[in-house]
This record gives sequence, C-alpha cells and structure tokens, in this order.
Amino acid sequence: MKRAIPVVALSIAGLIPVWRYEPSIGGTTTSAAEPTPSASSSAATSGTVVKGTTIDTDKGPVQVQVTFDGDKITAVRMLQQPDHPQTTAAVPVLISETLKAQSADIDTVSGATITSDAYKKSLQAAIDDNTESSSASSSPSASASSASASSASASAAAKVVAGSTVNTDKGPVQVQVTFAGEKISAVKMLQQPNHPQTTAAVPVLISETLKAQSADIDTVSGATITSDGYRESLQAAIDAKG
Repeated sequence: MKRAIPVVALSIAGLIPVWRYEPSIGGTTTSAAEPTPSASSSAATSGTVVKGTTIDTDKGPVQVQVTFDGDKITAVRMLQQPDHPQTTAAVPVLISETLKAQSADIDTVSGATITSDAYKKSLQAAIDDNTESSSASSSPSASASSASASSASASAAAKVVAGSTVNTDKGPVQVQVTFAGEKISAVKMLQQPNHPQTTAAVPVLISETLKAQSADIDTVSGATITSDGYRESLQAAIDAKG
C-alpha cells in the first residue's frame, strides 16, 4: 500500500512558502484574478491549459486545472474544492507531489483521503485529455499519402477493448482498456458502483494496473467487492485483446 503524507505537518507555517494557495470557497470556482501569482499558477500564462473533470465527493466537488508544456506538467490549480481545513492544508502537498511525479500516481494525504482521491481522478482526466490532444495535433505529414499511413499506423498501434460487465452486490463494474501494442496505456471505468469507497478505490486500481501491466494487482482495503469486479472485467479485456 502507498504511504500517506501526514496532513498535520502542513499546519506549520513556512514549510510550504512556495505555494501561496487561495482555495475556492464552498466548492466554487476560484477568482481568475489573483493579486500574487503562486508557484502553481504562475506558469499558467503559457503552455496548454486543461481542465480536469469535476469529481463530486461527500465533502463537495473537486476539480483541477493543469498547465502543460508539451507532456510536462508545469502548474496545477484548484478550480473547485471542499471548504474544509484539511483540504486547504492538503492541496499544496498534492500539487507539490504532482509536479515532482509528473503524473497522478501520488500519495494520498492523511486526513484528506476523499479530497486526495478526487484530486487524483480529476488530474488524471486532465492528463488523458492533454495526451489525446497532443496526439491529435502532432505535426502533419509531408503529403496526404503519408498522413494516411500515419493514421493507419496509429490505429494499429492503439486498441481499445471493453471488458465484460461484472455484476456485484454494490452494482455493475466494467472497465475499458487502451492497449499500445502489448502495453496497457490507459484504463477507464465504464460502469462502477456509486459509492464513496469505490470512488476512492478506482484511481488506485488503475494506477496499480498501469504499473503491473496485468490484472494481478492487490485488493484495495474497504473496496473488496469493487476490486474483485474490476480485476475480473480487466482480465476479460486483456483476454479479448488476444
């Protein structure tokens, strides 16, 4: 299991002076005009800006905005977040870890699990959108024939396969897997139980899948039923790919 970053450490003023963060209030979008740019938003004037999906949680909606320089994450900004002290304390740590990891594969902040999981899910959506946009806007071929060949090659390289729908006591579970050759490059939930523990578990399951490149991954504590359904649907997609 991943280690948790203690949120209590954030209460010590001066440990995170780089991120002068202005949280959103009551889950609303933050003001676009900020008197003093923070490290997470100062790079937002250049590069590609992508908004992640809005994730509804028991604490309130969570949404991030990510600035990319090519594939590199240069800034992350919260557009929506729960109005809660632990969330306010956790966000700068999540942003810091994102800039270091350059991915959504970061640790959950202790005391702010719900916000952390929703943050990672919204962040991953923004990363996926940027990757798709980058692929679509890659430099054009010298001729129409070479463009067609490039398109055919890309289609052959990437294959999207939906796993079987697994009915559980909590609700149906179904995954969609994108393969780049033999490699699992992305996993998307098509169906999942509407349950906080499932919402928290899904990003972990996807992250572990991308690392393991198989369905041989650990069960997420507190979400055993969803984990089992996820692995079964994932394995079906892997088998269907052939």
